[in-house]
Amino acid sequence: MTSTTPEVLRETTLLRFATAGSVDDGKSTLVGRLLHDSKSVLTDQLEAVQRVSASRGQDTPDLALLTDGLRAEREQGITIDVAYRYFATPRRRFILADTPGHVQYTRNMVTGASTAELTVILVDARNGVVEQTRRHAAIAALLRVPHAVLAVNKMDLVGYQESVFAAIAEEFTAYATELGLPSCTPVPVSALAGDNVVDRSAHMDWYRGPSLLEFLESVPVATGPAAAPARFPVQYVIRHGEDRHYAGQLASGALRVGDRVTVHPSGETSTITGIDVLGTPAGAAYAPQSVSLRLADQRDVSRGDMITAGVDAPALTQDVRAAVCHLADRPLRTGDRVLLRHTTRTVRAIVEDLAGAGELAANDLGRITLRTAEPLPLDDYAVSRRTGAFLLVDPADGATLTAGMVTLDAPA
Repeated sequence: MTSTTPEVLRETTLLRFATAGSVDDGKSTLVGRLLHDSKSVLTDQLEAVQRVSASRGQDTPDLALLTDGLRAEREQGITIDVAYRYFATPRRRFILADTPGHVQYTRNMVTGASTAELTVILVDARNGVVEQTRRHAAIAALLRVPHAVLAVNKMDLVGYQESVFAAIAEEFTAYATELGLPSCTPVPVSALAGDNVVDRSAHMDWYRGPSLLEFLESVPVATGPAAAPARFPVQYVIRHGEDRHYAGQLASGALRVGDRVTVHPSGETSTITGIDVLGTPAGAAYAPQSVSLRLADQRDVSRGDMITAGVDAPALTQDVRAAVCHLADRPLRTGDRVLLRHTTRTVRAIVEDLAGAGELAANDLGRITLRTAEPLPLDDYAVSRRTGAFLLVDPADGATLTAGMVTLDAPA
């Protein structure tokens, strides 16, 4: 066994990425091409696609059918829901969230990109950067996705001209910089012809960069949950005689036997005397492992409490300010009474302000101020995507209303 820590192993072998694109940009075809040319499609899947394509009078397989799994998607030729695909190459494993491009399915993109470490934003080379392209970039920035790829598709339909690609890349990069996207890499592709998706294109010798798959295989993913401050939301208390074990998933950071910890919101402190991972004693635990902890002192710890270590303590507050995406069909209005779910804790809250907006409708992006009935240990979403996020829930029927990203430095 080497000294390499578990979080490093995960970060170098697994990449979670999401795709987004406007209507008819060829996103489903791009994903299908990526799966097909990387030999990640089973024989029976490919045969089924070939049969459907032939029944439609198509001479070649329609690779978009590999990802459009719902009947409505196949019939309408659009992507409606988030489709997750798992594939691997010799260099890396991938979890792909293929998200819809239509504006009415913005909430689906938020769902798919919320855990992504990279997003691939597609544009049609003939149309360039459009309103929905900017919306997808804004969502990626809002969700703090560390890397973005601008895939300029359908280069075959503009004669593989370098000037077309350069103009689109320059416009998008400038906008991404304004939004604060930390990293943006433009790649010219033709999903239909297979140019620069998995294999380098022979039609664009002016492009010296990697193909899309080459970039996905090599992009560094250095900022994982284990790199953030230690946060352990207690999910369950296990009583074993006089001993108490606090079980849950380590949301971020690392905990070690001997660490001095603080329990929130009570503020009580203690020392970790034991860590069990899958029932086996361990000297340390790393996010996102599921573990149980034992403390040196008898403390009043229950589900919803958070155990932290180190000097970077979360902000304990009842005043919550956040950027949000409204997910429900019914609108959210000032004065609404809701439930706020943050990690394993659920508290009552009231909507105090919507940044001047009268209401938030489905798929709307906005800003919100909430007042909670009890204090919550919150991190800024920019610091921790797990402990800086929350959901608003309808107290009447339990329906999910709104997804929020905490902004601690926002003005009051």
